[in-house]
Amino acid sequence: MDILVTGGAGYVGSVVTEELVKQGHRAIVFDNLSRGHRGAVSSEAQLIIGDIREVKDLEKAFSKFKIDAVMHMAADTVVEYSMINPKGCFQNNVIGGVNLLDAMIKHGVLKIIFSSSAAVYGDPQGIPIEEDHPKNPVNPYGDSKLMFEHILGWYGSAYGLKHISLRYFNAAGASELLGADHRPATLLIPNVLKVALNKKNPVSIFGYDYPTKDGTCIRDYVHIVDIARAHILALRKLEELSGRAYNLGSSDGYSVLEVIEVARSVTKVEIPVKICSRRAGDPAAIVASSSRAKAELGWKPEFTEIETIIDSAWRWMKNHPNGYED
Repeated sequence: MDILVTGGAGYVGSVVTEELVKQGHRAIVFDNLSRGHRGAVSSEAQLIIGDIREVKDLEKAFSKFKIDAVMHMAADTVVEYSMINPKGCFQNNVIGGVNLLDAMIKHGVLKIIFSSSAAVYGDPQGIPIEEDHPKNPVNPYGDSKLMFEHILGWYGSAYGLKHISLRYFNAAGASELLGADHRPATLLIPNVLKVALNKKNPVSIFGYDYPTKDGTCIRDYVHIVDIARAHILALRKLEELSGRAYNLGSSDGYSVLEVIEVARSVTKVEIPVKICSRRAGDPAAIVASSSRAKAELGWKPEFTEIETIIDSAWRWMKNHPNGYED
């Protein structure tokens, strides 16, 4: 199949593209490179530089290639930025997303796998979180993802669009070739490892008074390769499971302090920390139940240990101390 991967030069999108190529698909990467990297795009994929907020850019892509399905990952993803610039978040994640759907309908492309987020749940009423848990986002980023899930449902009803939403929890780790190179870096594990590489000092811990076992936030970390493989499984079962949403997580939670301790063990580096005030929009604990994805998609995560996840990220970062050289 010919698959359009929006945001395919980014962290998740690049590994999804890598897996698509391995599976024999033709991947067409659509990215404005504002956060993504040319060096992260597989040499076997086509790269189109474009922006989902620009209808003309999308039209060029859909006119040039006969696309069979879309994997949609282009988005503003930084929670903190969404709190201070909700306009930009909604323009990209909602308006840009609708532009994409309209281009798909116009060109008869009726299959999409959507990169959603655990942020749709907000502060959970209990953990692990199942897909039917109440949705109450506490930041514009999560709200934008939930809005687009609803939009997909309406487009499905009106135009026959087949869609599955994958709600990632915390994507982490690296493949052999590809890893996280966010600028500025906002994800915990890359930031901790940058300290170990003497690229940043010290690790900022945002909040030490949450109602958790050690006062720091708890998150569910899932390996980036396992996330990418879930996209392939969702595409295969799209016809029979259209309209469904699936959590992608490990079903285990680790606090910020626990992640730092594991990173110290993996890197053999004493990693200093600095206690900071809480960030707006950060729930205390988010842990997934991924039983639906396992039962219905046949998803079997391979890299389930936090030590394995951090080790893969560490090996990639040591080989790419300056990230992608582009």
